[in-house]
Amino acid sequence: MKRKIQRSMVFVLTGTLILFYILLAVLLYNRNLQLLQSEVQQEAQYIRTAINISGTQYLEKMDEVDLNTRVTQIDKNGAVLYDSKSAGKTEENHKERAEVKEALEKGYGEDIRMSSTVKQELYYYALLLDDGTVLRVAKTMDSLVYTALNVLPFMGVLMVVMILVALVLAKWQTARLIKPINELNLEKPLENPIYEELTPFLEAMDRQNKEKEAVANMRKEFSANVSHELKTPLTSISGYAEIMKNGMVRPQDMPAFSERIYKEARRLITLVEDIIKLSKLDEESVEIEKTEVDLFELCREIVSRLAPQAAGKKVRLAVTGEPVKYFGIRQILDEMIYNICENAIKYNVEGGYVDVWAGNTLEGPKVAVTDTGIGIPKEHQERIFERFYRVDKSHSKETGGTGLGLSIVKHGALLHGAHVTVSSTEGKGTRMEIKFPREKEAALL
Repeated sequence: MKRKIQRSMVFVLTGTLILFYILLAVLLYNRNLQLLQSEVQQEAQYIRTAINISGTQYLEKMDEVDLNTRVTQIDKNGAVLYDSKSAGKTEENHKERAEVKEALEKGYGEDIRMSSTVKQELYYYALLLDDGTVLRVAKTMDSLVYTALNVLPFMGVLMVVMILVALVLAKWQTARLIKPINELNLEKPLENPIYEELTPFLEAMDRQNKEKEAVANMRKEFSANVSHELKTPLTSISGYAEIMKNGMVRPQDMPAFSERIYKEARRLITLVEDIIKLSKLDEESVEIEKTEVDLFELCREIVSRLAPQAAGKKVRLAVTGEPVKYFGIRQILDEMIYNICENAIKYNVEGGYVDVWAGNTLEGPKVAVTDTGIGIPKEHQERIFERFYRVDKSHSKETGGTGLGLSIVKHGALLHGAHVTVSSTEGKGTRMEIKFPREKEAALL
């Protein structure tokens, strides 16, 4: 980055100096041209006055003087009567020369062109004399070009000096500009006194740091919860097995002990399976094999599987609605609806009911599960989708479960672009809805 800044600063200076030289050369050329024109015109006025007073013999005396000025006298027919640079050569007719024609018409004329006689670019200025002839004075313009070229060496030396100075200044300025960036506290970016232009970048970095911190805390909490949840059934299994191993169980109690070990083992297997499911959903490594799923028919199958559990709890199960198809991952959709329905049964009251509705709405397909259970306190409703979060830990232990069911629902909904809403009143019941996107919106997922 330092080298780029230095190079760009030197490049800008070099370009500026070149542009400055070009502009200076143009200005000098134009200024010298104006001075040359003024000098030639003034000289022509003096010569005309002298000729009008003393006659053409004045021109004959000019041959004795070595002048850089070319003086020519032309009659009204274009014939050259006198030319200071002809060296005795016969000049061609000048009637069609622009400055001569203009002088014959207006009394004066001027032109800039390459001379065929002296092989140089000249500035011509012509004046009409009293006797009807034309006096023409001309000077070479080579001096203007030489003036511009003479500035070039000086400008070249100046450019080299300026580039060297710019290089030193660029290094110093770059180090000064980069220093605050090099000293950034990446852990607390917003606490750094830094350039205003970097504020959006630092704010984004701060958000990213907070997100990383939140994820790290979530992982720590998740690890702690997993360790605790795994330890409980393992401790139970180990304790019962040790008692049986030491022969401290009566033969008639063996079936009960075996049943407890089996239940804890099943609980452990379920927990591990749920953790694996969540990990796959987090990493989006589930096999994306979407098919057309009839949500109403899927709800009927789930209710059928949960019927024995509902009967044991003395909870009535019902499915209402209409056939509605959605293009999604059947296994994930099954787990989402199953977990919500299972919770509705677990946390229901004896003699209560669970109504499962599936159908189409103006917003898209929807599945709603309504129960008459114990409800969820308002302060807990936003956190129930967190992993291992339990509203009532003692009650949750009695009902079983891993505490990951609603987390699976949340991640499954994200995978399908769906939205889960909860409305609950403590002691009266809960209603959970999974709102799926419409067909056109789902096609974009």
